[in-house]
Amino acid sequence: MKIRIENARLSFPGIWHAEPFKPGDEPKFKATFLVPKDSPMAKKIEAAMMETAKAKWGAKAEKIVAGIRNNPNKFCIQDGDTKTYDGYEGMIAVSAKNGVRPTILDRDRSPLTEEDGKPYAGCYVNGVIEFFAYENSGNGISASLGGIQFVKDGDAF
Repeated sequence: MKIRIENARLSFPGIWHAEPFKPGDEPKFKATFLVPKDSPMAKKIEAAMMETAKAKWGAKAEKIVAGIRNNPNKFCIQDGDTKTYDGYEGMIAVSAKNGVRPTILDRDRSPLTEEDGKPYAGCYVNGVIEFFAYENSGNGISASLGGIQFVKDGDAF
């Protein structure tokens, strides 16, 4: 399911150059979106993820999600309180990747380039991702990165 994440803090942006996660992996573009746990946006993200899980696994979805929820290799949403990174406390962290470079826009929807210096880690963005569930080497839920729109400056990480 495709979802627009609004006014999220951007973390670990690998949006200009695709890189492999580890040697031998396919290079991917990536970004992590930080959203306050108790926000309406966090509830919207959770609902979209569960809708994706139910479409794939039906009545078993909640049990499967419970089993993979704390595995960052199998689940794209993490509890920020379990991380030691700046800005993660009280947040959910939604990671998304794609082999195709995402669309990257400014506030006014004009295209941005790497030379513009934004978006950057710590700024606020809108993002378009699409959740997908899979059964490859076990069950998992990941997100594909579609686009990022710079919203406003924030303290850089």
